[in-house]
Amino acid sequence: MTLRRRAAFVALAGSGLGGLLPAAAAAQAGGDVVLGRHLAEVHCSRCHAVGNEGSSPMEGAPPLRDLKLRYPIADLAEALAEGIVTGHPQMPVFAFSTQEIDDLLAYLDSLR
Repeated sequence: MTLRRRAAFVALAGSGLGGLLPAAAAAQAGGDVVLGRHLAEVHCSRCHAVGNEGSSPMEGAPPLRDLKLRYPIADLAEALAEGIVTGHPQMPVFAFSTQEIDDLLAYLDSLR
């Protein structure tokens, strides 16, 4: 993991997101926004707001729509592929396939 990606991962883990990419990169990789939303709903919605509105169910968990304001979304690809691990026990370990990563990143980038 590069130092830049490690820093983004550490910042992400500290934010409570732990689990889970720019539009051009996701589009070029063939990311499907609809499938990405489904992944977010299945894997992230227990703690994070996954849509364009609403609060996260878990205090301190940032809404997914805020991620691209905090991090270059593409920098999350490696962490999603390797498995995101955080310092708090509520965050499950996630590891996604290449296509799932593309889909999830496309969805994250589609949020306002």
